[in-house]
Amino acid sequence: MILNRILLILLLLSISKFSHTPHLQVTDPNSWSNASVWNHKATLWSVLHPGSEFYTSYTYGFDLEFILRKIAHISFFGLLALLFYWNFKKSSWRYVKAWVLLACFAFLDELHQAFIIGRDGRIIDVAIDSFGGALFLFSLYRYKKISRN
Repeated sequence: MILNRILLILLLLSISKFSHTPHLQVTDPNSWSNASVWNHKATLWSVLHPGSEFYTSYTYGFDLEFILRKIAHISFFGLLALLFYWNFKKSSWRYVKAWVLLACFAFLDELHQAFIIGRDGRIIDVAIDSFGGALFLFSLYRYKKISRN
């Protein structure tokens, strides 16, 4: 149980670190350590008001970078959902609690990105992250169900 907690904290910190890295390119490891700069002009209202960039589609194209980013979203947040699940006590609501907590973290993570120059937060990424969590949790559920038979 202690290992699960340590892994959970490490993954939360890792995701937060990558979200805090401006101009991050999955295909360019040199960009993984860019120094971050806060957008001091951004406010919670400027990010979340109806019609803001937070609710729009992506401004970049559908290329290898885009595909790898979305695979990373699904994978990292899927794994995060499993770690949330494994850190809860056994109960009938364990899957739901893990997914809700994952979705809340995904929202906060995208909100955080909206305040970093060179990054953008998008509600669609919250949906992709939440889908990744649901996919991994459903896979765990199916695996457990099949292995019981």
